[in-house]
Amino acid sequence: MDDKNYLFALRHRDGGVTLYVDEAYAQERGADLSQLVRVEIPKDLYTSGTVQQIREYVAGYLESQGTGSTHA
Repeated sequence: MDDKNYLFALRHRDGGVTLYVDEAYAQERGADLSQLVRVEIPKDLYTSGTVQQIREYVAGYLESQGTGSTHA
């Protein structure tokens, strides 16, 4: 069983991040699946963090990986 918590993220040019719980939901919402990045979220943050804290974590992760900032 996979005990890890993941979200799919799309980073925008302005630095904003859109989060999706899975690829199916992202596709339903019109996201370009080729632009999504799967990000592992630490368990404590996933279970008790705010949406803003998770967004900031993901944005920092994407920045450190040199990922994103290409989607309008």
